[in-house]
Amino acid sequence: MSPVHGGTGRDTVVLPTAPRSLRGWGRDWNPCPRRYPIGDIADAPPRLAEELAGADLVAAEDTRRLRRLTQALGVTPKGRVVSYFEGNESARTPELVQELLGGARVLLVTDAGMPSVSDPGYRLVAAAVEENIKVTAVPGPSAVLTALALSGLPVDRFCFEGFLPRKAGERLSRLREVAGERRTLVYFEAPHRLDDTLAAMAEVFGADRRAAVCRELTKTYEEVRRGPLAELAEWAAEGVRGEITVVVEGAAETGPEELDAGELVRRVRIREEAGERRKEAIAAVAVEAGLPKRVVFDAVVAAKKDGAV
Repeated sequence: MSPVHGGTGRDTVVLPTAPRSLRGWGRDWNPCPRRYPIGDIADAPPRLAEELAGADLVAAEDTRRLRRLTQALGVTPKGRVVSYFEGNESARTPELVQELLGGARVLLVTDAGMPSVSDPGYRLVAAAVEENIKVTAVPGPSAVLTALALSGLPVDRFCFEGFLPRKAGERLSRLREVAGERRTLVYFEAPHRLDDTLAAMAEVFGADRRAAVCRELTKTYEEVRRGPLAELAEWAAEGVRGEITVVVEGAAETGPEELDAGELVRRVRIREEAGERRKEAIAAVAVEAGLPKRVVFDAVVAAKKDGAV
């Protein structure tokens, strides 16, 4: 969830986080705070109700789900409600900016999570910043941080990669770009693509790379499956449902003595397939491995003679 307001004395854009219970409520919805099929309404930050009640205009990714949320929180928005989703985000952003410049307080609400982070909102925030409109947020539950905390993997350093491309070739290319990344990786994924994604990760990162699949976080059927990527891919092939966050262990800090010529060549090839020129790929692998560039270059030349490159 997220409010945005602007104009003389009120030039602010607020971005609140919506509880993950906003998605998937059925007709048997009950306003009592309890666990729903997709989250816990009790996780909604107290400020969210205040912002919903006080906004001059509410821009919602799904107005029907917004209605259910406001009913659950016991709030009646005083302002006008408009839709703001991927299909109309570009066209509606200028309209919202004009509202802000005119002094309106605008609340941006996405279905489950923080606007702009794998949700609509980036265009509005960027446009508001361009007009010197202050942007702020109402923080709340984070699927990324919750998954990291439950994963059992190192969390001192991590990077969020969002959703991978849907096409297999583009997905492999994106994964190859981070094959040597030592920080823990966090991804969002749709349940019907999870098995293909985990299989691709096993292919690029290695079958034994540790990972955790976090499903239905904060919900009644919350589940965290931990194990090697290949094992998790087999499990996911049986079918998985719900909201998915995948946490993957970073690449090991391997010493020079542990990297043979074949591994050096493999890393160069991965970078080339991701679009790097061979010279740049060799230099990058040399830095990763702590080796002189000449050692990596010689390994690639030898492999080329053998037809391996």
